[in-house]
Amino acid sequence: MKQKMDYQHELSGKIALVTGGTKGAGKAIAERLKNAGAKVIITARNHPESPDEDLYFIPANLSKPEDAGKVAAEVFEKYGKLDILVNNLGGSETPGGGFAVLTNMDWEQTIQTNLLAPVRVDKAFLPQMLEKGSGVIIHIASIQGKLPLYDSTLPYAAAKAGLINYSKGLSKEVSPKGVRVLTVSPGWIMTDASKRMMERISESAGISIDAATQSVMDALGGIPGGRPAHPEEIAELVGFLVSPRAGYLTGTEYVIDGGTVPTI
Repeated sequence: MKQKMDYQHELSGKIALVTGGTKGAGKAIAERLKNAGAKVIITARNHPESPDEDLYFIPANLSKPEDAGKVAAEVFEKYGKLDILVNNLGGSETPGGGFAVLTNMDWEQTIQTNLLAPVRVDKAFLPQMLEKGSGVIIHIASIQGKLPLYDSTLPYAAAKAGLINYSKGLSKEVSPKGVRVLTVSPGWIMTDASKRMMERISESAGISIDAATQSVMDALGGIPGGRPAHPEEIAELVGFLVSPRAGYLTGTEYVIDGGTVPTI
């Protein structure tokens, strides 16, 4: 008879790092790993609005090349190792208006944050994972890697497509050496920032919050699931993927979008 696994303690003894872990899906992921027994470190440019003494915070701007090494040095000094790396940091701040309004700086900053930052963080921690022959790396990408929105987030979409491709390539190199690499590509997530955006749309268009939400879903081509994701749903998928239950999974992209992407 198979022994039932205690999911609440399945990450006990593990050290985990979640980049961009102070809000949104990153915060939910950090809390999910903590609740499974891991010691969790989070990074972000700004301190958490509601600090959690059980989440060790390292201030860092990982779009700057030097900060990845600084984070790694502090993690190794305090904990001596890293078992789980969730590259969640990402986002887009480019203006609307399509290709013509995008500057070189828009492209460079977006690619630094969404592609090169996770590459550098991986590089800082992978040697130690390979030396001990174990570890899990999760790259949080986006359905925009396959379904780009050209009006305001084309650089973001291109960077996430690059991240998906890089993640697959990296998995082929390091999985035979004991390190699993996976990609999670969410669709629209109803974070606090998304809620504020719905309020702005509602106010400017003179429509209800529900109508504003529906207008965004329509712009995405519809969400068959009928709503955006909750951050905790993304976190639950990540919590499974980094666990021993997912020990045979590597090199794969997991789309969690309520059915938004209309193709296989």
